[in-house]
Amino acid sequence: MHSGYGKITKCEEVSVEFPPQYQPGQPGIESIMVPRPLSENPHRTGSGKLLHKVALITGGDSGIGRAIAYLFAQEGADIAIVYLNEHGDAMETKERIRQIGRRCLTIAGDVGAESLCREAVEQTLSEYGRIDILINNAAEQSVQFQIEHLSAEQLERTFRTNVFSYFYFAKAVVPHLRPGSAIINTSSIAGVEGYDGIIDYSASKGAVCAFTRSLAVSLIGRGIRVNAVAPGRTWTPLIPATLPPEVYTTYGSASPIKRAAQPMELAPVYLYLASNDSTFMIGQTIHVNGGEFLGL
Repeated sequence: MHSGYGKITKCEEVSVEFPPQYQPGQPGIESIMVPRPLSENPHRTGSGKLLHKVALITGGDSGIGRAIAYLFAQEGADIAIVYLNEHGDAMETKERIRQIGRRCLTIAGDVGAESLCREAVEQTLSEYGRIDILINNAAEQSVQFQIEHLSAEQLERTFRTNVFSYFYFAKAVVPHLRPGSAIINTSSIAGVEGYDGIIDYSASKGAVCAFTRSLAVSLIGRGIRVNAVAPGRTWTPLIPATLPPEVYTTYGSASPIKRAAQPMELAPVYLYLASNDSTFMIGQTIHVNGGEFLGL
């Protein structure tokens, strides 16, 4: 297959076609992807919006989480990333953050376990002395078109990672957040539009939107802002790790923008919600999907 390319203004070309490729399991390994996702805009310079802040990012070793980590580091934040077992990707992310000039703590484990979530918060506090931003981003999905074949184990596993962990991390981190802190959850276009092959994933991402609204109302009295981002189709390790090639080879081509997003295109939205630029924004889900929803 000959890959096609689209352009991002003032940045390099981006692929609009993706060759079939192997992933050993989910959430996937970024270092073996073809092409590699674009995690960082080389033409962007930081402006100190997160100077002296500390951000804890789940799923921060790769994909959208990695792009957020890079951008936040450029803006002055020290980073803690939580990931499952993709040690090579995590080390690559850590090294890049060090090159940017910030610190990076890596924590491996299953976010579906509340004990791991508590330990990750404790390790971050021990390393940095504070947490200002929580990015709940870790996710998993499995393809199953017939609900009769959707096992209780898969359903529970999806919700443990995609929903329970968001509760666990919020519960553990809130007592340590100061007024002006932010929690940002990753939802998905699937949580609003719905997809027949990933019913449990779609349901879990819809739950994230409701969780975001409720938590926002609960915490604003403490000066903590809670919002969410709902990406559209984005080229991350989770895609070739969970979807068949006939689905992802032209991933995102049905949208008005005619391609999938790159992780670096999502990160600035998280920066907006994490910084003082969004002091009047609570309980909202920002959709970044290339016009794939809302009738476009």
